[in-house]
Amino acid sequence: MPSGPSEDELIHRRADNGKLAGYTSEEYGVRKDDGLSLVKPVNSSAGLLFLAVLISLAFGGMLYGIVQMAVTDQWHILGEIWWMYLLILVPLFAGWSSYFKERKAEKLRKSRNLPRPVE
Repeated sequence: MPSGPSEDELIHRRADNGKLAGYTSEEYGVRKDDGLSLVKPVNSSAGLLFLAVLISLAFGGMLYGIVQMAVTDQWHILGEIWWMYLLILVPLFAGWSSYFKERKAEKLRKSRNLPRPVE
């Protein structure tokens, strides 16, 4: 029978039921709210999926712009805005990696019957 994580490997946070629970770093998932910010971070898998799809649609629109530049032979425009394509890759990869990290954490919490951490 495999032993659980040791006490020093656990992250102690308040769960959604108000009690303290110990989570491994993989079970904790993405950063939760520390209670000090005015804007609450999106950290549920559904919210992160929505944001990742939204950013992916924006990137798809930018790719459509490249196709239009190719069709109308206006490649000089790409020379002026190429950096925007690199800039959108950061939130694109961050959004999808955060979604997969939180989704994995939800599965691990469910297997140990842990509630979702709220802080």
